[in-house]
Amino acid sequence: MGTTVRIIGAPMDYGADRRGVDMGPSAIRYAGLADGLVHAGVEPVDAGDLSIPRAEERDPDVDQPSRGNAKFLREVEDVCTRLSDQVADALAADEFPLVLGGDHSVAIGSMHGSSRDADLGVIWFDAHADLNTPETSPSGNVHGMPLAATLGRGAFEEMEWATAPGVREESIAYVGLRSIDERERELLRESQMTAFTMADIDERGMTAVVADALDVATDGTAGVHVSLDLDWLDPKTAPGVGTPVRGGVTYREAHAALETVSQRQETDGIVRSMDVVEVNPILDEGNETATLAAELTASAFGERIL
Repeated sequence: MGTTVRIIGAPMDYGADRRGVDMGPSAIRYAGLADGLVHAGVEPVDAGDLSIPRAEERDPDVDQPSRGNAKFLREVEDVCTRLSDQVADALAADEFPLVLGGDHSVAIGSMHGSSRDADLGVIWFDAHADLNTPETSPSGNVHGMPLAATLGRGAFEEMEWATAPGVREESIAYVGLRSIDERERELLRESQMTAFTMADIDERGMTAVVADALDVATDGTAGVHVSLDLDWLDPKTAPGVGTPVRGGVTYREAHAALETVSQRQETDGIVRSMDVVEVNPILDEGNETATLAAELTASAFGERIL
């Protein structure tokens, strides 16, 4: 990762049902993100937040895809298009783009911007597959669709703003899946994506799984995007998320995972961009989840006990 990290806030909650995740970027900053990055040996430069109108001021159904249902699609497009530009600008300035969400639909913009001039691998730390399309989504919430959008699946094939030009499905690796819709399960089995579930972590250990995921994401690519959804962790460890699922990653496992990413970065320089998403302060307890998000981000950039 570059020595200068550009922090880009994307306080968007259009992709989720539960309000409050738009306050995630502020909560992560307040939890000591900048100090953690400095301790990790990088220089944080805060670009502030994208200006995003409140969801209550918008009609979620005013602009729908040609097939299926996707709420706030026009608003998601606007935010992700601007975010993509900011990510690309950071890379052009030889800075590392660190995006703070907001719900996980911001990753559409992160990956689009990061892959404009490079083939991009993706590590997806998440409880969920996020592979629904407008046609298959039971809710119409776009935070369950970012990887489908990035790959141009379903109705997204008509949306250039969503489809990431340099991301191929064989370069995507999930780590820690444990909640997948039936249709997503079918799509995963039919795809060339690699999925490591919580059962794989239980059987093999976190560091071995992450090492294999990195091998997948770096094979034939120019860099890796790391997407960290805080609902990846067990809700007892990270209570401030909108879609908690029991049986998730522990505090120590999470740090081990991000430390493994950092160690690979130190030897190979493979990580190109990152987003940290789905921190909802309204549902949190004493800013615990935001603090964990800041700590894990610092681990990804090289913070160590020794």
